[in-house]
Amino acid sequence: MNRTQLKRSSILRMALSGSETMDRDEPEETFVFRAVRIAAVVALYWFVSITMVFLNNHLLDNKDLDAPLFVTFYQFDVKLSREVLPLSIVFIGMITFNNLCLKHLGVAFYTVGRSLSTVFNVLLSYVILKQTTSFRALACCGIILGGFWLGVDQEGMSGHLSWTGVFFGVLASACVSLNAIYTKKVMPALDGNIWKLSYYNNINACVLFLPLILVFGELGQLVKFSRLTDISFWGMMTLGGVFGFAIGYVTGLQIKYTSPLTHNVSGTAKACAQTVIAVVYNSSTKTLLWWTSNMMVLGGSSAYTWVKSLEMKKSPSTVTQDSAKEKLLSGDKEDQGV
Repeated sequence: MNRTQLKRSSILRMALSGSETMDRDEPEETFVFRAVRIAAVVALYWFVSITMVFLNNHLLDNKDLDAPLFVTFYQFDVKLSREVLPLSIVFIGMITFNNLCLKHLGVAFYTVGRSLSTVFNVLLSYVILKQTTSFRALACCGIILGGFWLGVDQEGMSGHLSWTGVFFGVLASACVSLNAIYTKKVMPALDGNIWKLSYYNNINACVLFLPLILVFGELGQLVKFSRLTDISFWGMMTLGGVFGFAIGYVTGLQIKYTSPLTHNVSGTAKACAQTVIAVVYNSSTKTLLWWTSNMMVLGGSSAYTWVKSLEMKKSPSTVTQDSAKEKLLSGDKEDQGV
């Protein structure tokens, strides 16, 4: 092979692999393509996540079928797996309490009701992993706690507060944090493969949900349900299952094409938009303090993400990579139950 042929083969390899040399030749096209791709991925994440929350709220608000565990069970992708049992138990608690919180609190107050994940993450990381937290990060947690209590107070004054929903929201927040911590501990056994983790975790959840449905008497609810043979009901259930599967995938896409930090910021903005949509859709009237509680929760969460990102930049690269993976796992799992 002569020199000309070598040059041509090199150019061909660069063209097929999209190398940095080709990027430098066409910077404008690459920038536009990346911008459009990122915008499309973020928009898809917003659409799937918000739609899933409203769809779950519709299914769980069915007065004729009081079976939230069955609704949650139906939203899994069944895969063959027999491992990761402790993590799967925490995972079940997370998504079950998420949906129970949504059932009793509704979409508008859901963001505040389930806002303590960051606080529990700091607390449990110290108790289980012996990891300390900076003063600035603790101050952000204080803002979140203040927003939570203000929100509960304002929702109570409006006469719409469900203490059962608040209780489930606190449990859901604790399980979200535990899920992230246990995921971090289990990942080395799975070669750090997040998709392999999902593969094992989902089938465990499916198997474990079946006895729970029996224990909580939901089988009797299903037998008495008048729309059990209604195609439209199963269509909505299946649609919820599709979105339940899709949320993990689009979350991974958003993190892949942006960053864990951008994913958290996007999630915070999505939660804000979700709350506004719910209030407008239900034609509700909320006080200034009620909105202030939401802004405190969202602002404190965003500030915590920003503070942690600054701390990651000051750390060695290995620590940065571990922290980024932890954020990815935490963000991915937090969205799966909503």
